[in-house]
Amino acid sequence: MSEACDVVRRLVAAINDHDLDAVLRCYSPTAAAVGPQGVADGVEEIGFYHSHVWEGFPDLRLTVWEVVQSGDLVVLESTVTGTNLGFFLLPGGGVADSTGKGISVRYCWVFTVESAAIVAQRVYYDQLEMYAQLGARLVLDDPPPYDAV
Repeated sequence: MSEACDVVRRLVAAINDHDLDAVLRCYSPTAAAVGPQGVADGVEEIGFYHSHVWEGFPDLRLTVWEVVQSGDLVVLESTVTGTNLGFFLLPGGGVADSTGKGISVRYCWVFTVESAAIVAQRVYYDQLEMYAQLGARLVLDDPPPYDAV
């Protein structure tokens, strides 16, 4: 296993253990993490993000499907499962209330690893899939007339 893949596997284990110190040891102090909720610059903001996710989903767990490396990039496909028992961040900075519902959502993570530390992380997932599982409804601001559909 390569050093870059090893760092990512340690991160997954730390996330599943909800071990914030171990999570942060996987990142460079100046790392950036980008996802639908926004950008976390540096380990302090990355730590806040992970803590907030665990508060919203206290039983959150990642199940890894595949890990692929190309140079300093590592791509990880996973399923994220958990039960929403607290507030959670929404894209744009909003916060949603607890629903008590479970999720099982496919995620793709792209990491850049340098000197045995994650320097950049990008996360992609189907937000509509997650929000539907949480009971959210899609509401259009200005829906087209029925006969236009």
